[in-house]
Amino acid sequence: MNFEFTHLLPNGFSPESRVWIYQSSRPFTLSEALEIEDILNGFTASWQTHGEPVKGYANLLFGQFIVLMADTTVSGCSTDSSVRVIKDIEQRFAVNLFDRLALAFVVRDKIQLVPMSQLDYAIKQGFINADTIYFNNIVPSKEEMLAHWMIPVRDSWLAKRFLPDLVK
Repeated sequence: MNFEFTHLLPNGFSPESRVWIYQSSRPFTLSEALEIEDILNGFTASWQTHGEPVKGYANLLFGQFIVLMADTTVSGCSTDSSVRVIKDIEQRFAVNLFDRLALAFVVRDKIQLVPMSQLDYAIKQGFINADTIYFNNIVPSKEEMLAHWMIPVRDSWLAKRFLPDLVK
């Protein structure tokens, strides 16, 4: 699988644009992905903050990650409206988009989810190592997403907790 994504992010958005990444508990089918694309396009076309349009972007990356981006400051209400759309997608397609304890990695050229409770076992079995690519879904901005969304485990917070020999 090709994991290049930078060309998919909008050029006309500032590096400080706010980013939210929602990881699905499973890959979406092609028909689901097309339906989700329509939902996201409809949302970003009507996204507002305090009655003003939000310069927004949304995309489904790698069939499993919904990325929302706002190039303008958004209010709590406009953030709530984006969460509602994500919750609607979650219900409609019977997936979990808010499980922060399921960690995503690239293993054998595929996205694999590993529950945090099983990460130590996955490392001991050699399934995950310091060079394994980890999806750091808490990046807050476009700039951070470009630089630090897909990173080796050794460069993530996981290294200190699960691979302490790497970070002495």
